Amino acid sequence: MQQTIRERWDCPALSDYRGTSLTFGDLAREMCRLHILFEEADIAPGDKVALCGRNSARWAVTYFAILTYKAVAVPILCDFTPSSVAALTLHSDARLLIVDRHIWDGMDLAMRGSIAEAMTLGGGEVLRSSGGLLPVAAARVDRLYAEQYRQGICPGDVHYDASTLDELCIISYTSGTSGSPKGTMLSARSISSNVAFAQRLIPTRCGWRVLSILPLAHLYGLMFELMYPLLSGCRVTFLGAMPTPTVLMEALREVRPYMQLVVPLILEKIFRNKVFPALKREPVRTMMRIPVVREIVFRNVRLGIIKSFGGNIRHFIAGGAGINPEVERFMRRIRLPYTVGYGMTECGPLICYSDWHSFAEGSCGRVVDRMELRIDSPDPEHEAGEIQVRGDNVMLGYYKNTEATDAAFTEDGWLRTGDMGVLDAGGNLYIRGRCKSMILGPSGQNIYPEEIEERLNAMPMVAESLVVGRGNGMVALVVADVDESRRVGDAEVERVMAENLRALNAGLPAYSRVTSIELRAEEFEKTPKQSIKRYLYE
Repeated sequence: MQQTIRERWDCPALSDYRGTSLTFGDLAREMCRLHILFEEADIAPGDKVALCGRNSARWAVTYFAILTYKAVAVPILCDFTPSSVAALTLHSDARLLIVDRHIWDGMDLAMRGSIAEAMTLGGGEVLRSSGGLLPVAAARVDRLYAEQYRQGICPGDVHYDASTLDELCIISYTSGTSGSPKGTMLSARSISSNVAFAQRLIPTRCGWRVLSILPLAHLYGLMFELMYPLLSGCRVTFLGAMPTPTVLMEALREVRPYMQLVVPLILEKIFRNKVFPALKREPVRTMMRIPVVREIVFRNVRLGIIKSFGGNIRHFIAGGAGINPEVERFMRRIRLPYTVGYGMTECGPLICYSDWHSFAEGSCGRVVDRMELRIDSPDPEHEAGEIQVRGDNVMLGYYKNTEATDAAFTEDGWLRTGDMGVLDAGGNLYIRGRCKSMILGPSGQNIYPEEIEERLNAMPMVAESLVVGRGNGMVALVVADVDESRRVGDAEVERVMAENLRALNAGLPAYSRVTSIELRAEEFEKTPKQSIKRYLYE
């Protein structure tokens, strides 16, 4: 970071969409002010500082200030309830909470009273100070900064210690899909390993732009929409507001990002709701029978999608769930620059990734640099087993939870991912489902509901689905496509779902067939990665 700030001093670094912009020099100045505040408030290197607020340039400044001060950052999702934010702040032993005002206001008085020090994110208003040092420090920052840098801070003044890669750097709390949040402890080595890999596999140019949409308190968004691009000299713009389709499309057209992290559902909706229907209409359908014309149509589809994302996209990177096979085959056919990665918070987050040129269809890439992967199976290429990993990206453990830490690792030191998969001869990983979601068939067969859901999600009028065990059988919980349901009516939806059930079971072994489809009026509750919280419905 030190080198990037020095070299890009006057170049744009962080922007709020249609709001404040900061250069790399501004970033250094604001970080310096926070360093002074921390020191005056008796926050020491190694202390925990919790950070909770919506994505913004100020969030990023504060986060980098915590890390470069050698404190431990505790990013907390602002989607958590105020009571959960308070509980996680206390669990992490954070000396200071920096938080959006409305989240603080949502906490009851007892919760506020249990937090030692708190201040607002952005405004710097002191919300609570049990020791009384924080308001004094806040009042003295400007004077101390002016005394220390009489001519103003310059590139030569920027020095950040990066010698202690194995020390605790971040405690990341995640709701996950199967239980209560745990504090994942990540070292600076894990973070630097993720950044170094991304810089090698997803090369950038200084000045290229990224639109930050995913929650920064989640490692996926934090690493690949902030840390990796910013440390590569790119400009990061924070959408901030709820990414409704209209707002998102406008922002993409203005920012023109060089890459975009997406959940598979976004790509699937584009193709199923717009592209596929358009290709089935005349005269396009007839024109597609002529090879030369078909290639022109495919090229125009590819360029149209890239243009809708701003026109500068070189990489679509999907994660969090598998892509519908029909959609994936078509994206490969038109040479859309997409790939699917695989990771988890406990690996900061990368485990597997391949560039779109070498990406194997249906896979989630190959194991990344400085990491090893194995399948706990007698035949890893054909028989699914638990995916286990070790290497620089792997966490130090769970904060204050020795039992969970011990359970997460094998006796010989490999991290249990909890996911099932197979590994082909080329090293490409194929996910088969979660260990915990695996259903035991009537004669001991292993049934992976995600594979059934993948088929069902490709069927007419199915927006998303979840297959769960019920008694001696399995039921598919289905959310129907809203627009189609309104257009055709409830009776037609039920008829289509009955036909879907017949078609689904026709392609499944007898032991894994679904007994019924239950329609749901509301979408499934999801994690920040847009994975369904399965444990709520099983």
